[in-house]
Amino acid sequence: MTAKRNRRKQTQTLQERLAAFAESARERALSLPPGREREMLLRRAKQNEVTLNLTDWLSAPVVPRRGQS
Repeated sequence: MTAKRNRRKQTQTLQERLAAFAESARERALSLPPGREREMLLRRAKQNEVTLNLTDWLSAPVVPRRGQS
């Protein structure tokens, strides 16, 4: 018997969701005192920002180099 997957229609793009999560995690972290939870939130915010940059880079149009066909 196979399990049925939960499928949801996303209303925001992946980039929008990553940016929103990174911003909210950073805001929550800044309201916390220094410690483990704050560091984890800051790390997750940074990871989401890096992922956002990578997805932007990967989805950018390819520009041919000069001198190559």
